[in-house]
Amino acid sequence: MTEAAYLGAVEQGADGFECDLRLSREGVPVLWHNSSMLERAGNKGLIAEMKYSEIKSAYPQVLTLDEFFEIALAHSKGMLIETKHPVISGNRVEEILIQKLQDRKIIGELPLSVMSFSWNAVEKVRRLDSSIPTTFLMHDKTPFIQAKFSSATSIGPGISVLRKRPSLAKKIKDLGKSLNIWTVDRGEDIELCKNLGVDILITNTPAHARTFL
Repeated sequence: MTEAAYLGAVEQGADGFECDLRLSREGVPVLWHNSSMLERAGNKGLIAEMKYSEIKSAYPQVLTLDEFFEIALAHSKGMLIETKHPVISGNRVEEILIQKLQDRKIIGELPLSVMSFSWNAVEKVRRLDSSIPTTFLMHDKTPFIQAKFSSATSIGPGISVLRKRPSLAKKIKDLGKSLNIWTVDRGEDIELCKNLGVDILITNTPAHARTFL
């Protein structure tokens, strides 16, 4: 989730960008997947316990949410923004995200969805601003009842879930919700998504996916 990666996605014909969002110790929203910096930066520090200046020093390529917005706006790309949980700051990440979206008047300007594996986080977004589309993400052990009673406009199972239970696509569509699938890189999985009427396909390889779509 660096500027180089997103510019590469533009070159490969991606329709939009996906990112993972966490807060630094002082509440700066940064794009980072894991709770720790170990895997990406070789630093054992936790994002939630580090100041933004410390994060930037350990990994200079890190993007803030505002920098991510600038790239998306410059290239007119939709955004899928996943808030990460559980975190010690609770739902503060949703509060800061929604405030920034409102302040910068991005809602309605670009295609957008706020995503989370946390049912409560999705409902928090709904309470903060019901005009913002949301996606409830599902992993292998997520009970379908959570998706059924989610206020989310989209449901996002992983591709491994869809492979095992392709009938899930129809169940989700029957709820009146759109279908976002992650992370789809294999050709046969792209074909499966196309055949099942998937609305948004999240992939690491946009150019490869284009050859099937």
